[in-house]
Amino acid sequence: MSVDGGRNSPSLPWSADAEVMLDIEIAGAVAPGASIAVYFAPNSEQGFVDAIGAAVHDSVNKPSVISISWGAPEKDWTEQGLQAMDQAFQAAAALGVTVCCASGDAGSSDQNPQNGTPDGLAHADFPASSPYVLACGGTRLVASSGSIASETVWNDDEQTSATGGGVSDVFALPAWQDGANVPRSANQGGRIGRGLPDVAGNASPSTGYRVRVDFLNFVVGGTSAVSPLWAGLVARFNQRLETPVGWLNPLLYGPVAGQGAFHDIGAGNNGAYAAAPGWDACTGWGSPVDSKLLQALGG
Repeated sequence: MSVDGGRNSPSLPWSADAEVMLDIEIAGAVAPGASIAVYFAPNSEQGFVDAIGAAVHDSVNKPSVISISWGAPEKDWTEQGLQAMDQAFQAAAALGVTVCCASGDAGSSDQNPQNGTPDGLAHADFPASSPYVLACGGTRLVASSGSIASETVWNDDEQTSATGGGVSDVFALPAWQDGANVPRSANQGGRIGRGLPDVAGNASPSTGYRVRVDFLNFVVGGTSAVSPLWAGLVARFNQRLETPVGWLNPLLYGPVAGQGAFHDIGAGNNGAYAAAPGWDACTGWGSPVDSKLLQALGG
């Protein structure tokens, strides 16, 4: 679907093509019976805001879950852009639409040296830091004979290949995170704010996903893969439940907590923050145990 004149314009397999195809292929693999709509918009804050609005209010496709793998450190957005997008996410929550967002792939700094010089501070990735989205972090999952042999915080390289996560410099600590032991910010002053991610999934390129892009096969990872993975999972839940799960966050930190619905990740760090029992600022509650999570949600 075209938004503000944006269109599908394939270029090179290691460009935005890989990001788009990764989302489609993972969501489609998890929920093969789902209808998938893709929204193309200009690469600008306004384009981003309008694409979200178009998806949330799409009266034709009527999505019950939206996946967003694009993002940047909060400091790189304008205040107007942050607030406009957060308002769009509030509208999604009010309409019962779940929004899944990648938490970033450059550790707690959220600053890849290839895209600029890191400033030595910890940063949360937006839009994942909005309290109205499901922030999706990353693990490194090793399987053996069809079972999980180990699962740790994804941190292959702290600055270029590690899960984002931490404490928002923009959004206050939501009431539903009061009991989650969200740490103070690692930055000077120790700000108390929205903690992320909320959940996690396999993200290490070393243990990643085989995708096909522009006639080539790749194994890729990143929290960009975790967002569509969770979107596909939510789509399956919505098929089974009487009503869509909608805004998941208050449920995950409320009645779902303690129900065994997650693999709790207890080892590793993303730089400034370390894994801990229960929720942590690397992998949130952990990776899903889908049958138990569905049951905890009423399925």
